[in-house]
Formats: sequence, C-alpha cells, structure tokens
Amino acid sequence: MKKEQNTDRKTLSPVRRLAVSAMFMALFCAVMYCTQSFAFGAYQIRIATSLYAFGYFFPFLILPMGLANALSNLLMGSFGLFDILGGFAAGVLTTGCAALIQRIPGRMNKALLFFPVTLIPGLLVPLWLAPALGMGYWALALNLCIGQAVAGIFGVLLAAAAEPVWKRMGFLNEI
Repeated sequence: MKKEQNTDRKTLSPVRRLAVSAMFMALFCAVMYCTQSFAFGAYQIRIATSLYAFGYFFPFLILPMGLANALSNLLMGSFGLFDILGGFAAGVLTTGCAALIQRIPGRMNKALLFFPVTLIPGLLVPLWLAPALGMGYWALALNLCIGQAVAGIFGVLLAAAAEPVWKRMGFLNEI
C-alpha cells in the first residue's frame, strides 16, 4: 500500500518548497515585468509586492521573495546597488512580517497583511531613493505608501481568495 503524502505547509518536502519558491519568484518577476510602466514611477504601484502576503501561508518564502525583488530591480532598472540590496531587505522584512501575522489569533488576521505590504516598502525604500532623486524623505514616503496601498489591498484580497483553493488542494491543512 502506498503511503499518502502529506502536503500541509509544515511538512512540505524540500523539493516542493524549492518548487513553490521558484514559482513565486518567477511570478513576482513576471508581474513586475508586465507592470513596470507604473511600478517605477513617482507612486510606484508595485502590484508584484502584493505577493509578499503569501508569506502568511508559506513562511519559507521569506528569502525567495527578497531575492525576487532584488532580481527584478537588477533586471528592470534600479538606482544601483542600494536599490538591489534595499529591495532584497524590503522583500525579506515584508514577507517575514506576513509570516508573523499568521500567528495572530482571529479570523480577520489576514486583513493585517495590508500594513506590512504597504508600510515596509513605503517607508524603507525612500531611505536610499530620496537622496538619489534629490527629494525629501517624507514626500517620497507619502508617494510610495499611496502606491503601496494598492498592493496592500491586493495582497489581502489575494490571500483571502487563495486560502480556500489551497485548502482544497491540501497545502493548508492546518490553517
């Protein structure tokens, strides 16, 4: 008799984790490529950063999402090494906070994903981007937070929509 393989988020095999990580990295870069016309503007509406919310379900995505952000900054234009390394840090911190939110009890905790997806990139990126553009920190932070609010809302909606699908697939047996 063949042993049934458990696919919940705590027991995914290393190969499955690698495959899921690669899929999310590719999806992040593809979304950045398709939305780059408004992802690099004054408001930087980066829809791809809404994918950080999936750290809520898959904490092992913390490093891959940071790498995806760094890779997209490298390939699609950036303000140099600070933007690449800063994008990595923003991805890791935001996805890490999404993973921590999963530990907060309550049915509405996914709504909290809005805050890290909006505020961490919105307040972190101006640290290096404001001097590079010759702008004030708070003016740029306000613009970026407005753009990131779109990604924050989208991240919450994506997480809410994906949860029942992934539960049916067996990926989220314990949530």
